[in-house]
Amino acid sequence: MSSDRASIRELLQQIKGEGRSTLRPDEARVLCEAYGIPVPREGIARTAAELSRVAADVGFPAVMKIVSADILHKTEAGGVVVGVKNPAEASQAFEEIMRNARAYKGDAKIDGVLIQQMLTGGLEVIVGALSDPSFGKVVAFGLGGVLVEVLKDVTFRLAPATEQDAMAMLESIAAAQILRGVRGGAAVDRDALARIIVAVSRLVTDFPEIRELDLNPVFAAPDGATAADVRVLLDFTPPPQRYRPSQQEILQAMNRIMRPNAVAVIGASPEEGKIGNSVMKNLINGGYQGQIYPIHPKAAEILGKQVYKSVTEVPGPIDVAVFAIPAPLVAGALRECGAKKIPGAVLIPSGFAETGNVELQDEIVRVGRECNVRLMGPNIYGFYYTPKNLCATFCTPYDVKGQAALSSQSGGVGMAIVGFSRTTKMGVSAIVGLGNKADLDEDDLLTFFEQDPHTQVIAMHVEDLKDGRSFAEVASRVSRKKPVIVLKAGRTAMGARAARSHTAALAGNDRIYDDVLRQCGVVRAMALKDMLELARCLPILPTPKGENIVIITGAGGSGVLLSDACVDNGLKLMAMPSDLDAAFRKFIPPFGAAGNPVDITGGEPPTTYRNTIALGLEDGRINALVLGYWHTIITPPMVFAKLTAEVVEEFRHKDIDKPVVASLVGDVEVEQACDYLFDHGIPAFPYTTEQPLIVLGAKYRWARAAGLLAN
Repeated sequence: MSSDRASIRELLQQIKGEGRSTLRPDEARVLCEAYGIPVPREGIARTAAELSRVAADVGFPAVMKIVSADILHKTEAGGVVVGVKNPAEASQAFEEIMRNARAYKGDAKIDGVLIQQMLTGGLEVIVGALSDPSFGKVVAFGLGGVLVEVLKDVTFRLAPATEQDAMAMLESIAAAQILRGVRGGAAVDRDALARIIVAVSRLVTDFPEIRELDLNPVFAAPDGATAADVRVLLDFTPPPQRYRPSQQEILQAMNRIMRPNAVAVIGASPEEGKIGNSVMKNLINGGYQGQIYPIHPKAAEILGKQVYKSVTEVPGPIDVAVFAIPAPLVAGALRECGAKKIPGAVLIPSGFAETGNVELQDEIVRVGRECNVRLMGPNIYGFYYTPKNLCATFCTPYDVKGQAALSSQSGGVGMAIVGFSRTTKMGVSAIVGLGNKADLDEDDLLTFFEQDPHTQVIAMHVEDLKDGRSFAEVASRVSRKKPVIVLKAGRTAMGARAARSHTAALAGNDRIYDDVLRQCGVVRAMALKDMLELARCLPILPTPKGENIVIITGAGGSGVLLSDACVDNGLKLMAMPSDLDAAFRKFIPPFGAAGNPVDITGGEPPTTYRNTIALGLEDGRINALVLGYWHTIITPPMVFAKLTAEVVEEFRHKDIDKPVVASLVGDVEVEQACDYLFDHGIPAFPYTTEQPLIVLGAKYRWARAAGLLAN
């Protein structure tokens, strides 16, 4: 392979010297053969006189295609003829293709006509790769052929992809069943397809100048797979180098920033209504026990604290500086932080890249790197870290401690996080604003929260990932220990790049995000409310040990809606064994329904709920329970809530702790009942049959990705 790589490197350098950005078919064939990608026999006829010799070498039937870097979509140009059976037809097709090409684009540089062995039979699929602005090299697989951009049944993974990744891609498209064979049709050679996916991913990883690559169609047959058409686009501009401190360096800085023993407030103010005044008040009123050093050029004392003109005048060490000064003054103050060896700066000021002032943002990044100061922000509300009673923000103090860490790029979303947390009494370990992410970003936070004993779930609002590959690497590791939830904003916007290949046209920005996040084991939230509820509920929901779910409901209509929500969230209703079915029937009236869902009907007393829930918890074949309560007089909402909490607690004392979620529909009393259930470790939601299954589905997606399910 080393000699093959050397020849490919030589070929690419030659193409670069010629000023080209595309490969001819014969050049693309060199790449495929070097990486073991099967291609049909083929040759290029540059003139009609060469046609008979090339056609004789290739044989019939054949496919003929225009060869031109200026005509990428050959079919649209009338540059493809299939089923050429003999030399006479080949001569006719040659003239037709050349004529159509000139009519389609008169100034196109035409290198000739490709004559290629015609492949028959097999399913047409596409294997491709591209350079994503955030994630770098990604590989694609999906249904191919001329309808590829219409069907858009495609999935993506980070390159290089493993065989396991490739096999997962085959299962991830909507048409996965077709690959396995339908209606008597034979299954395709999945191993052969996986080898091609892996080979393509290695090729674009080894040669980063390959910007886009299409194998379309690849004919997948029961006994192999062959790439009938290869398109390669090049970009010799080196990608920008991304700043990546080591994990140890990140942790050293983040531990001091998030758990500081001393905080400086640069721009502290004695005036009410000033950000510097609010930050000082929140640090003091929030209960922070470390040293607080206000920095102000003239004041002597602010809120009872001695004032210093500069951080360099403070006698002791400082772990983090909160900035509340105008944007033009930030760079100078950062240099003083560097001189003081302060590892972190929380940049509340706006007026940087978000307003178009990219130069000023670039300057503070440069100063921060020169002075070894990590930057949070700019343009943020600050952050909270409740284990230290730290409210380094101009927002109001927050002191309900818990296991959820949340972050946001948007200040508005940050306010929603604070408001939701306060209203629901959701305990948090941290709330962090990232703003412009000039330096610190999500993978830095993940690195910290991974080893933070106070954090058991991490939820992040993301508008973009400036280094998606770094995020993916860290998230893949962290998500195996703690759930990582991501709300990706802008999911309906398509990528703005000009698509010159099928793969790029298919790669709407969100499609890549969705697949890569799944590849990393990240749980994706599709709405802000979902992200907040997942952050609130996942820490209290036990990890399931298997896939079998049973619904117990007081109304048939509830059971149907809950069943739909199970399917929507990738959950599996247990096929009820006959003995378990009989056991449930002992507790429900004759006109009720066992099976799954178990419908106990609405007129049953509290004992029926108690007995059926206890049976669901006791039977080891059941791994999770979904409870559907509908308001009745015989079993009022709070009666249902208290008996449910009691039964669940009884089994917890027996070391039986299964996921239990509940949907309560009825009058306003169900709201209080839901609060009671949540306080007792049971996620419960009023007026909805969807939300409890969204929560349970997220816990299952995380557990599957982390390899925690037994069956």
